[in-house]
Amino acid sequence: MKAKEKDAKRNLSVPELQAELRTTREKHFRLRFKHKAMPVANPMEIHHLRKHIARLETWIREKQLTGKQ
Repeated sequence: MKAKEKDAKRNLSVPELQAELRTTREKHFRLRFKHKAMPVANPMEIHHLRKHIARLETWIREKQLTGKQ
């Protein structure tokens, strides 16, 4: 993820970040499930999705603590 994309997503509101988190978790689940049945072409995508989920959770928690909704 590029720096501009990170800045743009970081400035989203909490409900928008939660929606993004939900879709990313679903994509991660489907990719893991597919990888168990048959190896995917790019297994590093699973790693990147996991990192993106952690990043989104951090931004959500940061906004909750600072009171920004």
